[in-house]
Amino acid sequence: MTNTYINNSLNSFYNNPEAGRIIKGEEYKVVSRQSVEKPIIYVGAGTCGLGAGASKTISSIKSYMESHKIDTEIVEVGCIGLCSAEPIVDIQLPGFNRIAFGNITEEKVDSLMDSILNMEIPSGIGTLYQLPIENARNWDAVLNFKDYPYFKNQKRLVLQNCGILNPVSIAEFISAGGYSSYLKTIKTKSSMEVCNMVEESGLRGRGGGGFKTGTKWKFAHNTEADQKYLICNADEGDPGAFMDRAVIEGDPHRLLEGMMIAAYGIGASNSYVYIRAEYPLAIERLKIAISQAKKYGLLGENIFGSGIDFEIKIKVGAGAFVCGEETALINSVEGKRGMPKPRPPFPAVKGLFDKPTVINNVETLSCLPEIIPNGVDAFKAIGTEKSKGTKVFALSGKVKLTGLVEVPMGTTIRKVIFDIAGGVPNNKKFKSVQIGGPSGGCITEENLDIEVDYDSLLSIGAMMGSGGLVVMDEDTCMVDVAKFFMDFIQRESCGKCIPCREGTSRMLEILENITHKPATYSKNEALERFRGVTQLEKLGKVIKETSLCGLGQTAPNPVLSTIKWFRDEYEEHIFDRKCRANVCTELRTFTIDVDKCTGCTVCAKKCPTDAIIGSRKSPHFIVEDKCISCGTCYDVCKFDSIVIS
Repeated sequence: MTNTYINNSLNSFYNNPEAGRIIKGEEYKVVSRQSVEKPIIYVGAGTCGLGAGASKTISSIKSYMESHKIDTEIVEVGCIGLCSAEPIVDIQLPGFNRIAFGNITEEKVDSLMDSILNMEIPSGIGTLYQLPIENARNWDAVLNFKDYPYFKNQKRLVLQNCGILNPVSIAEFISAGGYSSYLKTIKTKSSMEVCNMVEESGLRGRGGGGFKTGTKWKFAHNTEADQKYLICNADEGDPGAFMDRAVIEGDPHRLLEGMMIAAYGIGASNSYVYIRAEYPLAIERLKIAISQAKKYGLLGENIFGSGIDFEIKIKVGAGAFVCGEETALINSVEGKRGMPKPRPPFPAVKGLFDKPTVINNVETLSCLPEIIPNGVDAFKAIGTEKSKGTKVFALSGKVKLTGLVEVPMGTTIRKVIFDIAGGVPNNKKFKSVQIGGPSGGCITEENLDIEVDYDSLLSIGAMMGSGGLVVMDEDTCMVDVAKFFMDFIQRESCGKCIPCREGTSRMLEILENITHKPATYSKNEALERFRGVTQLEKLGKVIKETSLCGLGQTAPNPVLSTIKWFRDEYEEHIFDRKCRANVCTELRTFTIDVDKCTGCTVCAKKCPTDAIIGSRKSPHFIVEDKCISCGTCYDVCKFDSIVIS
């Protein structure tokens, strides 16, 4: 497709926004791969795909095609969401539906290509699903994409193009209707009408707080200023969260279109995407998308003769967790240290460079191209009374199918974990799911039927957060989980306010005390341990009530949540000095099964504290007061005579 044709198509749609898709006819078919004249091979080359070996898979595919002298095209797409099946390879042959295969490592390429190029489904290779193509043949006995178990209970709005379209091709995005929402908006609606639509739609911020997006916009819109700013917060720092990264890697143009609509609504002519340096692939694809949008007149001055100017810049952050907080993020963009500021004034009134500034995250902005063309009612029809639309979650931890899911608000946590993601592997028992990252809380089995809804989650001490779901099974120690998150929060605290800086440090000390072996404590240390435990909940509540920013105010949540739902585990650690999951190594007790011990003396020789005694060829014993629970004896014993309890 020529650049001239695309430019003409964009201009044509701007002048007649009711015409439907921007690009039609044969050109549309070519760009959107509705019909092909040679094999097209799509490889999931997002970060997860590359981590699973997609680069080697691509090299093997190229080598195969060159050696067999087959003319083909290889397209690197983003993650479709099924990360556990990466590397995913889709193949579209002339006249056939596009068919997907999972876990295609380099050694499987030859077998896959030998079969599929002969129009045969390969045996012994994981066939996933097929994507229907108009007037194309179905693959027998292969599920349709919408019927595949992982996807059939999802509703993909934000993720609809991820893993499907070429993320660095503006032509493919336009062919799928991209940028039509923006052009229709600036042609047919005033900026206040856009704010009203977004407010009426019920869209709430997907970054954590869940504030009404349209209401925030109106604050900025109604504030008089010679300059206004829009900032896209792509600095997701929660452990287990990777939604923003995947959206940018797989569909950067959708984010740009959402930013264009948002900027028009609030009257901003300049914007920033604040993204962490740990996302190099997302940054690269975002730069390409911005360059392409400028080339076709979608960014710059006097866009399509509308009198609208808009520019997007990328600001790369250093990965500080606190810069996910709005005022700290603004400081970082301005070149200052990322530290929160007291509010009010709020950023929508006085933000970046003291100008009105709206900050939305990637998912929030990516919802906008769905609201404008389809109308408010269509978006409001999805979800619950107070939480509209869909929510993207990143599933990780002890779950069979890790990856991204997008479900309507109101879907239960049970459906997400067990119906979509396949439940807990290895027949282990589900224990809990941490939602919302370090600022969130735990959901236990008794609350699995809670709906994905901002208010419902708050009612049980959890929160939506950015959307990370870390699943835990029976082998997980909840005290250790709380310690992990508190260690993360304490290290990431900016240190500006005393409650967060000192309080989180003290909470971490207490957690470390109750997960360490107390045998070596002095009397004073033992007393400190007991006093600390009694103050843990009180300390957490003080931090929540007195910290400066939202991150500090939610910092104790992982501890308070685990104490609420798993108090018995805390009591075991404190009073019985045991960890039922055997995760807290210093609380493990080692004994020797005298019936199995041969007296080989290997364990005694390797013990760093000389805690093992016994004669050669006679059963040995462990002196409990000298044992530091390092586990060396367990590792070196060849007769399985070491017992952990």
